[in-house]
Amino acid sequence: MPTPLLDHSAQDVSIKPAVEPALSAHLQQRITRDFAPRWEHQWGGKFVLHGRAVGPDAVRLDGNDYLNVTGHPDIVGAQITALRQDSEAVVQSGVFLLGGHPVHAFEADLSHWLGKEDGYLCQSGYTANMGLLQIIADEDTPVYLDGLAHMSLWEGARAAKAPAHAFRHNDPEHLDRMLQRHGPGVVVVDSVYSTTGALCPLLDILEVVERHHSMIVVDESHSLGTHGPRGAGLCAELGVTHRVHFITASLAKAFAGRAGFFTAPASMRYYTLISSFPNIFSSSLLPHEIAGLSATLGVIRDSDEARQRLHANTARLRQSLADSGFPIHHGTEQIIALEAGTEAAAMVLRDELESRGVVGSIFCAPATSRNRAMVRLTLHAALTDAELDHVEAATREVALVVKPWDWPIARRARAAEVAGNQDGGRKS
Repeated sequence: MPTPLLDHSAQDVSIKPAVEPALSAHLQQRITRDFAPRWEHQWGGKFVLHGRAVGPDAVRLDGNDYLNVTGHPDIVGAQITALRQDSEAVVQSGVFLLGGHPVHAFEADLSHWLGKEDGYLCQSGYTANMGLLQIIADEDTPVYLDGLAHMSLWEGARAAKAPAHAFRHNDPEHLDRMLQRHGPGVVVVDSVYSTTGALCPLLDILEVVERHHSMIVVDESHSLGTHGPRGAGLCAELGVTHRVHFITASLAKAFAGRAGFFTAPASMRYYTLISSFPNIFSSSLLPHEIAGLSATLGVIRDSDEARQRLHANTARLRQSLADSGFPIHHGTEQIIALEAGTEAAAMVLRDELESRGVVGSIFCAPATSRNRAMVRLTLHAALTDAELDHVEAATREVALVVKPWDWPIARRARAAEVAGNQDGGRKS
């Protein structure tokens, strides 16, 4: 395996790289066994996630700023003001921040916007999910996770040392059987799934949760800001916020920031502060980050027009991709998964798109199951008609090269349709 070279400036005095101590034989064997075959045979000696440099005219569909708030003058102005004026801030763990600190005002604003009593700002969506699951589950509390739930939620169950049970993706009936078998616990779902853009059947899931006297966590990372009244999320859109125990979200999506958040009843505040490890052992966000997030909340609340454009762009491109033969039936929202199958096939797809000025992101194991690698396209509100025209033309050309109708996911869908028709015929 080639070793990356150190890049030293020509002006630097010659620097001799440090001699690293030898790795353990066990670690070397693990790398040779688990990683080297991917690097050499599937990736061809190139890192799977890195394509060509992005050109100035490329249409980028590889970000998460769904409402195009980056650079908004209100947000930038708030950040600059905080940087200039906040000279008394102390960098410390968030558990030490007193009630009057700006972070608590933001937590209250965001919680009330979602229709919840209280909430907690974290360093990331990952730490929010881990920190919440760690304190609401334990060895005696089963955690039931949708098969496509975000990895941070699985790691939260692991941190809680809770028995974790996967139920089939978006399958309330399978969840019901799992709860019957293992007993009440915590059910965990995403509102919009981050790899496929599938929408959670939340009303049906809630009926199962309530029937088994369990709690539910809904990760709204990909619906906060984009769905619901004034962007308050899928729970608010469906009118079920009062039935959902905990809502979590990454604020690196529609908020385009660097933070995470979870809600909890006000009665849990001090229990959470002294029990949730990410809150205890991570420094709080900096004042200019908090100021930027607070301003972003105001921008998002007033972005109904951007939400409408996002949904229109999503409907348009999904229809075009389906007409071109791409099997995208497993999702409906602004995240579009082009599931090529093997990592090598996903790299070919990515390269064909990039050669035509369309930039997406490869998702592969561990973000997906083995041999379900994909190029993920994420849409945003600022896409112009000309840019959408370009993407549609490019994907029509690419379809003739990669033949998506022959991908494994397409073959499985056809087989399932045939089986369903035969089963329906027998029943009739």
